[in-house]
Amino acid sequence: MSKEVQGKCLCGAVKVKAQKADDNVGACHCSMCRKWTGGPLLVVDCQSSVKFTGEEHITSYKSSDWAERGFCSKCGTHLFYRLLPKNQYMVPAGFFGNENELKFDHQIFMDEKPDYYSFANDTLNMTGAEVFAMFEDENQ
Repeated sequence: MSKEVQGKCLCGAVKVKAQKADDNVGACHCSMCRKWTGGPLLVVDCQSSVKFTGEEHITSYKSSDWAERGFCSKCGTHLFYRLLPKNQYMVPAGFFGNENELKFDHQIFMDEKPDYYSFANDTLNMTGAEVFAMFEDENQ
């Protein structure tokens, strides 16, 4: 199930509205996400239904051939991880303020997760190779 949600960065310069935000939360344990956030990246899939106001305050960084990461240039709030081929936005789970309505259901890049933390939730767990294989299958 998905629904419309909206939120803003810490300073309020950037506002985000997502018309199709998923109710499920995923965690990415890859080394880039951990370096970017200081821990696992917890996100909701908003597909391509994302609209921004205050775009002049959005800075993006192309972190790979297939993705970019966006943040507010004024306060540094992480705004999105975007998969370029599908224009698919993953927005941090706490951004919209609806955390009590979300279900943590999947984790990716489990083969890169460090040993110093672990989630107790029963989730679908995928390695990096499994994630890339899934994207290849979707694009064929």
